[in-house]
Amino acid sequence: MEEAEVWMNKGIDFVIEYGPKVLGAILIYIIGSWIIKKIIGTTRKVMSKSSYDESLQRFLLNMASWALKVLLIIIVISTLGVDVTTFAAVIAAAGLAVGLALQGSLSNFAGGVLIMIFKPYRIGDLIEAQGVLGVVKEIEIFTTKLTTPENKLAIVPNGAMANGNIINYTEEGKIRVDTVVGVGYGEDIKKTKEVLMGVLTSNPQVLSNPAPSVNVMELADSSVNFAVRPYCKPEDYWDVYFATYEGAKLALDSAGIEIPYPHSVEIHKEG
Repeated sequence: MEEAEVWMNKGIDFVIEYGPKVLGAILIYIIGSWIIKKIIGTTRKVMSKSSYDESLQRFLLNMASWALKVLLIIIVISTLGVDVTTFAAVIAAAGLAVGLALQGSLSNFAGGVLIMIFKPYRIGDLIEAQGVLGVVKEIEIFTTKLTTPENKLAIVPNGAMANGNIINYTEEGKIRVDTVVGVGYGEDIKKTKEVLMGVLTSNPQVLSNPAPSVNVMELADSSVNFAVRPYCKPEDYWDVYFATYEGAKLALDSAGIEIPYPHSVEIHKEG
C-alpha cells in the first residue's frame, strides 16, 4: 500500500512538473502549424499576384515550408525543457553524418537550386534529358517530374538534370517535324513537291513562319525520297507528325503518284 502511494506521488509530481510543459508544447505545435500554413498561403497569393515564375514559386514555398517546420520543432523541443544548444550540437553532428551518407541527395538539392537560378526549363516545357522525353510537370527540391508522351510519370534527379544535356523544345516556341516520303523514280519531281507542299499548307497546325519545305533528300535504291519538313508549336508535334504522313499518302494516291511498296523510311526527330 505504501509502495503504491509512493508511485502515485511520483506520478503526481511528474504530471505537475512536466504536464504544463507537454501541454504548452502541444499547444505551440498546433498554433505554430496553423501560422505556418497561413504564412505559406499568404506568400503563395503574393507570389501569384507578382507574376512569379511557377517553378520558382513552388520551389521557394517548399523550401520556406521546411525551414519553418524545422524552426517550429526546435521551439517545441525547447518548451519541453531540452537544452537547445545541446540539441543543436547533436543535430549538427547527425547532419554531418547524414550529409556524408546522402551526398547524392545533396547533389540533387544543389542541382535544384541551379535549375531555379538558370531556368533551363520551366513547368509546362517539353524537354528531353537523361534519355527521357516529356513535359515538365513539377520541379521539386530533389527531383524533376516529367509526363512522357505515353502519359507516364518520369522522375529524374535534379543533380543529373543540372549536369547533363537538356534539349528544350518549347523555349523557341517552334519545332520542326522531320518526315521522309518516297515516290517512284518515274514520277515528276516538281508535281510531287507541289502535292506534298499542299498537304503542309492545308494543315492549320503547320506554321507559315518559318515556312515549311519539301526537298529531294535522297536517291535511294527503289525510290526518290523527299524531306518533308513543317514547323509547328511543340504541343502540336505528334498531331502534325501523323497528319503529314497520312495526308501525304492520301494526296499522292489522289494525284496518281506512285509510292513504292514496301517502303521503308528513316524517321528523324530533330528540334
